[in-house]
Amino acid sequence: MRRALALTALVTAAPLAADTYPRQPGFDVQHYAFRLELTDESDVVTGEAAIDLQVRADGLGEVGLDFVTPSPAAPDRGMTVSEVREGEVRLRYVHAEGRLKIALATPGRAGERRRLLVRYHGVPATGLLIAPNKHGERTFFSDNWPDKARHWLPVVDHPYDKATSEMEVVAPAHYQVVSNGVLAEETDMGAGRRRTRWRQSVPIASWLYAVGVARFAVEHRGDWRGRPLETWVFAQDRDAGFRVFAEPTRAALDFFEDRIGPYPYERLAHVQANGVAGGMEVATSIFYGADAVTDPPIPRWRNVMVHEIAHQWWGNSVTESDWDDVWLSEGFATYFTHLFVEHARGRDAFVAGLRADRDAIREFDRKQPNYRVVHDQLADMSQVLSGPGTYRKGGWTLHMLRGVVGDAAFWQGIREHYRRHRDGHATTADFRRVMEEASGLELSWFFDQWLTRGGMLNVRARWHHDVTAGVLRLQLEQLQAGAPYRMPIEVAFAVEGEAEPRVERLDLRERRQGFSFPLAARPGAVRLDPRDFVLMTADVAEEAAAAGR
Repeated sequence: MRRALALTALVTAAPLAADTYPRQPGFDVQHYAFRLELTDESDVVTGEAAIDLQVRADGLGEVGLDFVTPSPAAPDRGMTVSEVREGEVRLRYVHAEGRLKIALATPGRAGERRRLLVRYHGVPATGLLIAPNKHGERTFFSDNWPDKARHWLPVVDHPYDKATSEMEVVAPAHYQVVSNGVLAEETDMGAGRRRTRWRQSVPIASWLYAVGVARFAVEHRGDWRGRPLETWVFAQDRDAGFRVFAEPTRAALDFFEDRIGPYPYERLAHVQANGVAGGMEVATSIFYGADAVTDPPIPRWRNVMVHEIAHQWWGNSVTESDWDDVWLSEGFATYFTHLFVEHARGRDAFVAGLRADRDAIREFDRKQPNYRVVHDQLADMSQVLSGPGTYRKGGWTLHMLRGVVGDAAFWQGIREHYRRHRDGHATTADFRRVMEEASGLELSWFFDQWLTRGGMLNVRARWHHDVTAGVLRLQLEQLQAGAPYRMPIEVAFAVEGEAEPRVERLDLRERRQGFSFPLAARPGAVRLDPRDFVLMTADVAEEAAAAGR
């Protein structure tokens, strides 16, 4: 029987240049232990969540969790709480409008640990998809991104609060169950039921809590540097699935660990899932769309795999403190995929990927010129899903930063950023700070112009060679709307008789600027940004009056 009394409003922190989620500074969830019962007779999920929290402030009287309720528009979807306990004490609660507000029996004291138990049941409207897979077999798969865990789990459904977790699932014995971390238990319970329990010992954000229940074929592929590697695919896709996910896992893990820092988790698995579009970076058990498994394999899925592996460092381990900074995971995973492509397939493939992203960004900016990579008080969560605006432009911002500070400082900063914030949180300001320390440069101008304003650089360049003076004169004009960008840009001159083009570095700051370079002979070609380090459109031409000289 539900017991519900009116509670006073939860004490929340005032947002400080962050998204609009109501933070609760009075406590920090340390661990969740989830227990789910699933059946083939209905879609009703019966659940239990044990929530271990640490009190941060004296006098904590209430705890709020995100948990979606049935609504008048969908009365058969949503979760109903049957009871909330702390030990043997039944607690008062209000469960309405997607929030579960729990009144503690005694006020909390700073530093103490409290353990709450929530029992519930219902049919999830989303977040946990209960549906046939492509082979017509019943399956259960989580799909939490970005804030849908609340549809089937009572949690603080925001990346600012990370916790370790356990996932115990009791389901018909013809299913296998995969989740986060390492497998801790499998017990046949009789009557065609099996208990499976997974344990995740490293704290992760709520969008990463996951479960997959299906008839799987499972391949144990040996260890990588002491961590087990696995593949989980639908039983009918066994042969093709094992081939698809065989590569490039080890090479990608080698590349990222050697350049960023230690892999943060106990294991890594690739999981064919139902209802996923592309890939989902579930910590330790990456989910992929069912159409990832083809025979022969589709090459583009290799880049998807690398992107999701990169997320184990960026997003999963170093997690953005709020959704306004989602580029710290998606932009990073995008760029580190390009970096792996350069490592594995060469510079030409790397540049081709960057240019394809640049073209997508340009088209996106044409339609949404005011879209910013770093949001301000983000409330519409659909904005975090912008591929060109967040993923690709975020990745390009990292690439440009590498061009500004140089390779040595860039990689020093990347490694230090990971070391400081591993298994924790970071903001854009945190990342800027560490890159300034690594490079010795003041970088607020760079981060502000590329992350907090829309658009990209559009340059018109005209040059002519003054043969009498032995000088090449270059005029640059910024054509994009808004204030001029500040950006160092290289210019290359192809000089007859010289094996390599001559390269000069310009400091672009003004709407119109002129530059002169000693050059005895007219160059065969002039090119801006020859190493593709600047997100821009460039129209470069010789002045008509100088043509033919």
